[in-house]
This record gives sequence, structure tokens and C-alpha cells, in this order.
Amino acid sequence: MGMPLRQQASWTYEEALALIDEQEDRSVRYEFADGELLVTPAPGGYHQRIILALYDLLRPYVQQHRLGEIRVGPSPVHLVERTIFQPDLYVVPSVDGRRPRADLPVKQSLLIVEVLSPGSRRHDRLTKRRHYQKGGVPMYWIVDQDAEVVEQWRPADERPAIADAALEWHPDGATEPLLLDLTHLFRSVLDD
Repeated sequence: MGMPLRQQASWTYEEALALIDEQEDRSVRYEFADGELLVTPAPGGYHQRIILALYDLLRPYVQQHRLGEIRVGPSPVHLVERTIFQPDLYVVPSVDGRRPRADLPVKQSLLIVEVLSPGSRRHDRLTKRRHYQKGGVPMYWIVDQDAEVVEQWRPADERPAIADAALEWHPDGATEPLLLDLTHLFRSVLDD
């Protein structure tokens, strides 16, 4: 689980933002929620493979339906006021049918994906989930490589829908759903 950077009663949003902006060491990821700076290690190789595989699967669909732009972390999103998260992968909605500007803070997302790792399980399932739901993210996926499942959360959900073989995503604005073969996804990231 992520640990506070140093013993400090509370961090301010401004202190956390300055730390992220000045960060040179990319071996850790800084996030900020509820006055606490959370620090998690950089993702490992399998984690990165899953994110890249999902990027490759999602990108053509997002482009075809002009939904917006896929971005990968670490890069900050500000979905709930005075909160900073750096999701593994997320879709920033288009603006008037065009790709969103890269220099503006991300305050909306159509989809957020977090891949569980030993240092992020509790944070991804509790802290981030609650904030993503509060921030109105229409779909939040928690990818559990060990269990080979994806938890799907919507804003009003009290429990996730669990996908273990196939995963469907049909965001507003798309004329057809995207179908993902999870068995193939999880197998594709293993060593040969």
C-alpha cells in the first residue's frame, strides 16, 4: 500500500501539486487525497504490459467513435476538487468533437483504468474508487491480473460487476460497444 512520504499531519493540495510538478524521480508515483500524500512505487513489467495492451485495444475504438483521447500515467487528473490522482490509463472526453487540449488540467474522464499492484490494492479499491465515483467517472475498471478479472464500477455502484472472460464498454456517443477478450488479454502479457 502507498505510504505517506514523510511524517506530516497533513499535506496541502498546493504542496502536493508542487511536489508532482518538480518530480524528477519517476520510480515513485505521488497522489493526493483527503489531506494525505500517497506514494506508490512505479509499476512493474507485467503491470506495464497490461496497460499497453489495453491502450492498443482501446485506441482504435476511441478514435473511431471520436470519444476523445487515451492517456497513460503517470499524469495528474483533478476530478474532485483538491484531489490529484495519476491513473494508469484514462480516456479524456473530446471537446466539440475534437481531441482535448494537452495543456489543460484533466477534470473529466470517460473511463479510468487502474491495474492492481502490491503497493496500490487498497488505494485503488477504496480511496480512488470513492473519489472516481464522486467525480462522476462513468466507468472505472480495476484490473486484477492475479485473479484475471476486471472490476467495473459506475458512480452509483455499491458493488462492482466482475468480468472474467469478456468485458464490454459502451460509452455515451459510441454507436456500438467495445468487446474485450479478457482471457486473451491476460495471456498476452505473460512471458513466452
